[in-house]
Amino acid sequence: MFDIASSELLLVVLVALLVIGPKDLPKALRVVGKWVGKARGVAAHFRSGFDEMVRQSEIEELEKKWKAENERIMREHPADPRADVLGDDAAAPADAPAAATGGQPELPMDPPSAEAAPKA
Repeated sequence: MFDIASSELLLVVLVALLVIGPKDLPKALRVVGKWVGKARGVAAHFRSGFDEMVRQSEIEELEKKWKAENERIMREHPADPRADVLGDDAAAPADAPAAATGGQPELPMDPPSAEAAPKA
C-alpha cells in the first residue's frame, strides 16, 4: 500500500524518538497501532459493503437473463393446458396408442386364471 523504504522508516523512528522521547514512545506506538487497526477495520467494512453491492448487482443481472431465457423457452414450447387437468396422457395425440399397437387398443396383460385354462 505505502511504498516506504527502510531508510525512510529509520528516519521516522529517529524523529519520533527525539520528539516524543524514549519514555513515551511505547505508549505513542500503541496509540498509533490502535488507530491503524481502526482504519483497517473501516477499510474492511467498506470493502465488504462494496463487494456485497457488486454481488447483488450480479445476481440481479443473472435473474434478468434467466427470466428472459425462461420466457423464450416458454414461447418456443408452450404448455398444453389439457396436460394439467387430465394428466400426461392428454398431452399425447389421440391416435398415438392405436398407432403403436397396429390400430388395436392396448389390453392389460393378465396371466390366465385356473378357470380359463383347458382341463385335460
